Amino acid sequence: MLEDSRIYVAGHTGLVGSAICRRLRALGYSNLLLRNRKQLDLTDRAAVEAFFAAEEPEYVFLAAAKVGGILANSTHPVEFLRDNLAIELTVIDAAYRHGVKKLECLGSSCIYPRLAPQPISENYLLTGPLEPTNEWYAIAKIAGIKLAQAYRKQYGFRAINLMPTNLYGPGDNFDLESSHVLPALLRKAHEAHIRQAPQMVVWGTGNPRREFMHVDDMADAAVFLMLHYDDPEIINVGVGTDASIRELAEIVCRAVGYRGELQFDISKPDGMPRKLLDVSRLHSLGWRAQIGLEEGIAATYQWFLTQQPQRLQSLA
Repeated sequence: MLEDSRIYVAGHTGLVGSAICRRLRALGYSNLLLRNRKQLDLTDRAAVEAFFAAEEPEYVFLAAAKVGGILANSTHPVEFLRDNLAIELTVIDAAYRHGVKKLECLGSSCIYPRLAPQPISENYLLTGPLEPTNEWYAIAKIAGIKLAQAYRKQYGFRAINLMPTNLYGPGDNFDLESSHVLPALLRKAHEAHIRQAPQMVVWGTGNPRREFMHVDDMADAAVFLMLHYDDPEIINVGVGTDASIRELAEIVCRAVGYRGELQFDISKPDGMPRKLLDVSRLHSLGWRAQIGLEEGIAATYQWFLTQQPQRLQSLA
C-alpha cells in the first residue's frame, strides 16, 4: 500500500473509520476515497457497484456497520442483522469483482461464545452459544467473517478479518439509548456532575469484566495489519487487560470529577460475564497498544466537552 494508493474507508464518519482516516493521513496516505451515508448507501447493491466501478479503490477498510449497546441490540434485532449482512454482502463482493488488492474487514469481539474460556483465543469462534443481548449483531459479523474467508478460499481474494475489543474515544456515540457502556457511563457521570446529583445509576451488578481499547490504538493496529498481515484466520485486536464495570465507572467518575455514589441497578442485564481477548497473535507480529485506560478516558472526556457546549449550558 503506497502513499498514493486509492484507499476506500467505508464508514469514515464513525468511531473506527474516522480514526483510521486520521492514522492514514498522519502516515502520509493522501488518496482517500470517502463517502458518507447520504452519498453512498452501503446496503444498496447497485449504488455500491457504481461506486467501485467509478472510483476503482485498491485497498478497502470495511469499518461501516450498524452498531449499538445492549438496549439498541435488544430493541432493533432486525436492523442489526439485516443491515450488517447487507453491508458485508455488497462491499465484499464488489471489492472482489472490481480488483481490490486487499480488503480489511472489522468485526467485533462479541462474535465469541458467551462462556468462552478467558482470555478468548481466535480458535474459540463457533464453539458455543452467543450472548443473547447482542446475538443479532454477532451473527451478522460471523457471517461477514465467513464470507470474506470464502472469497479467499474460492477466488484467492486477499481479505483479512480483525476482531477488535470494546472501543472508545473521539467520535463515539454518547446517546444513552444506543451507546456502548463506556460512553454511556461518561455521559451519565458528566450529567450527574453538572447537576450535583448524589447518586449515579449504573446498569447491572458492576461485576462483569471488559477490555477497553482507545480507538486511536485500534486505527494504528488496523493500518499495521493491512500492511503486515495476510492470513485467512481472524486476528484479535485488543490491549490484553480488562476491568470490571464497577472499576470502569470509578475511572470515569475520576475523569469527570464526579464524587457522588454509584448505585447499581441489578434489574438490568449484565451481558457476558467477562470478555478479554487473547492478543498473543497480534503481539507476535510486533504490535502492542500504547494508550492506557485512565489516560484514554480522560482524553475522551475532554473531547466530549468540546462537542457539548449547548448541552452544558442547558444543564448548568
